[in-house]
Amino acid sequence: MTFSPPTAEDLGLYLGLDEIDGPRADLLLTQAVALCQSVVKPLPDEATAVVLSVAGRAYVNPQQVSYETIGPMSVQRPSGSGGLYLTKADKTVLKSLAGRGGAFTIDPTPATADASPTWPVDDTYGPGLEYEPGWGWV
Repeated sequence: MTFSPPTAEDLGLYLGLDEIDGPRADLLLTQAVALCQSVVKPLPDEATAVVLSVAGRAYVNPQQVSYETIGPMSVQRPSGSGGLYLTKADKTVLKSLAGRGGAFTIDPTPATADASPTWPVDDTYGPGLEYEPGWGWV
């Protein structure tokens, strides 16, 4: 199966909203898919959850307000606020869904390898002879 991007209705259901601005939701979903494809391409079928999460963050909180006081009005926004973004967790999930990441082993030994030496054995060198420090086997 191929990845089918979620619809504006899916985003509204995900966010628990009765009404949703369709064109805005479609734009955010399209941009969220493009962001996700910058990490993994093609997107796996299960990537819908990440796409909805990314688009949902931008739909509900477009200016990324992280602190708000109603009292004499106070708001805090991070530098470079606004827009869609992928968290580290989003990237990790996308890679995991695509089958990337995790531990693996590569055996570089050819299938035709055997335990025999690949150099000529020299019986006149090594143990059995006298070893003199600084001079070696003599």
